[in-house]
Amino acid sequence: MQTSTVDLWDTIAIEAERESPLWHDALRPEPEHEPVFSILSDERYALGLETIYEGYLVHYGRPRLFEPVDEDTALLLGDYLYAHGLVRIADVGSVEAVADLAELISLCSQLQADSAPGDAAAWAASAALLGAGELEDARVALRDRGDAAPLTELAEAHAGPALKQALVAHDRRLR
Repeated sequence: MQTSTVDLWDTIAIEAERESPLWHDALRPEPEHEPVFSILSDERYALGLETIYEGYLVHYGRPRLFEPVDEDTALLLGDYLYAHGLVRIADVGSVEAVADLAELISLCSQLQADSAPGDAAAWAASAALLGAGELEDARVALRDRGDAAPLTELAEAHAGPALKQALVAHDRRLR
């Protein structure tokens, strides 16, 4: 059964609440239900992808569902969301899809630590080609040479017309 957009957000919030009172306390009183990169992927990955992306936003941007009270809670919550999202992808996808997202998390953490650009291209290409085994060379170009062009090209070739919407939403969430 496919998860609707509203159910997606409720599922992330409810399962986090059940996991810890800290996550319950961190829920925003008026959450935003804005899918960002799941609109570029196969629908079966939507819940896991948006869970992981929410973790990324908790660490580095403006989350849609959560407002942690301090940096320690934000770090723990973001890591919880990463792990929970990977479990969700494992439940509906392939080992390759999980590996792609683990690589994405690692690459984007490196980019953030270095204050380097390219995370939007990495997210978009990863969402569009999740589990397809076509991302490694493009990720290496970004990780080792700071060249996001190969990931951008993959995203443009495979993400479809929703790419611009996803990139605009991502930029708004990180600024």
